[in-house]
Amino acid sequence: MLDAYQTLGPSQDRETVARLEQLRTDIELDFLLEDIPVLIRESKDGIGRVGQIVKDLKDFSRVDTNQQWQWANLQQGIESTLNIVASELKYKADVVREYQALPDIECLPSQINQVIMNLVVNAAQAMGAERGTITLRTGQAQDTAWIEVADTGSGIAADTLQKIFDPFFTTKPVGQGTGLGLSLSYGIVKKHGGDISVRSEPGVGTTFRVELPLRQSRPGA
Repeated sequence: MLDAYQTLGPSQDRETVARLEQLRTDIELDFLLEDIPVLIRESKDGIGRVGQIVKDLKDFSRVDTNQQWQWANLQQGIESTLNIVASELKYKADVVREYQALPDIECLPSQINQVIMNLVVNAAQAMGAERGTITLRTGQAQDTAWIEVADTGSGIAADTLQKIFDPFFTTKPVGQGTGLGLSLSYGIVKKHGGDISVRSEPGVGTTFRVELPLRQSRPGA
């Protein structure tokens, strides 16, 4: 309609035309004609991203399930978790993926996603002033699937490593950590019949490794 209006040309008296031209300048009509399609495009992109985040949140928390043991894709869980913590990583580290093909494993997916989130967020918080790298690896060894979260952060001293999974133990400043993240992760992994370990070198980085059985050996499973 605006395009059609502009093609009409001056069909009124000069005073009316001058008023219209002034109004066009005041409301920055030419700029709006260029900007509105861009804004609509960005809004549609944003809606798409919101939709993906909602999907990832559902995958992360499994809100549509009753915390039942089920077969799940570890890589899908990792990707959903990375999308959720993207803002935590954005300015601190680049993410490198080194995935190997894995079969689905029997687990409580939301709890495994929680473990991954704790490890990835800890890795991001371990970065110093310089941007670092977080590498996520997956693999299989016989009847066990494993996940590694490796960072190029500040590393952990040997005496601290011995206490890293203790409840309420934290190296973060007061008010910035509960000391429960790794302890809860340890409990979740053990509940799955798995193992979680850590190796670290101060000034070089830290690697957490989670090993999970492909199938649970619960009674009746």
